[in-house]
Amino acid sequence: MNRQSLHHLYNVPVMTFGALLVAVGFNLFLIPHQLLSGGLSGISMMIGYITGGNIGWLYFVLNLPVLLWGWFVLGHRFIVWSIYIVITSTLFLQIVPVMKIVEDIVLGSVFGGIIVGFGSGLALRYGGSSGGFDIIASIVTRRRDFPVGMIIFVLNSLVIAILVLFTQNWDLALYSLVSIYTAGKIVDIIHVRHIKVTAFIITTKTEELLAKLLSHPRGITIIKTKGAYSSAERDMLMTVRTRYELSDLSKTIRTIDPHAFINIVETVGVIGDFSKPKEH
Repeated sequence: MNRQSLHHLYNVPVMTFGALLVAVGFNLFLIPHQLLSGGLSGISMMIGYITGGNIGWLYFVLNLPVLLWGWFVLGHRFIVWSIYIVITSTLFLQIVPVMKIVEDIVLGSVFGGIIVGFGSGLALRYGGSSGGFDIIASIVTRRRDFPVGMIIFVLNSLVIAILVLFTQNWDLALYSLVSIYTAGKIVDIIHVRHIKVTAFIITTKTEELLAKLLSHPRGITIIKTKGAYSSAERDMLMTVRTRYELSDLSKTIRTIDPHAFINIVETVGVIGDFSKPKEH
């Protein structure tokens, strides 16, 4: 069995656990208090509370068009895992009983947010998502350097505004907002897409590496170098990536040039756009 197959096998239990956490956060903490999780799941909760419909199946149906959009924008691997998590979450929502395990609505909102955020963060970190606004946020972060969790928080706040508009219940809206904010912060702690690193790559196979690396939306700078001991001239490629992208970058370099020297340093900040220029 090759390394990629082992990686996929490792992803299955992680993604399944993330889906279980989402279902637990919903059914044991948020739904018993009539709170919203935000996003498409929050919309499904709102519809479920009003109509008495099954929130799990509503969550699945509302995610279908977003998953289809992501299929064309984000790539098939990400969406395949997202479909797996959405389906698994839907099934867990049917299995985990809706039960109020804490009477305090504040505890329900905070711990519900922590658990849902942990599940969603795991899914994002390992190459998928729990659907809904996670996918929309992932699309946005491919074009703009924003934290995923905060994008989700802003989008989810729109759902809270809808809740206030229709119910005029500010208490539920604010408690739901606490849950959404908590979930967003946990996602950003686990999901490191917005944390930057700079990779310095010394190689003798510049053209081969560029042919592969330039398919990625990040910019690359070529610096001419000369070894102090050998006096051999080499090219050094400098590129800023997110820590989330580092694994794929290292794998690509090792595949093309196993003898490349790679120095990776944490980047405190980036001024300007670190994506490659758009073609006109």
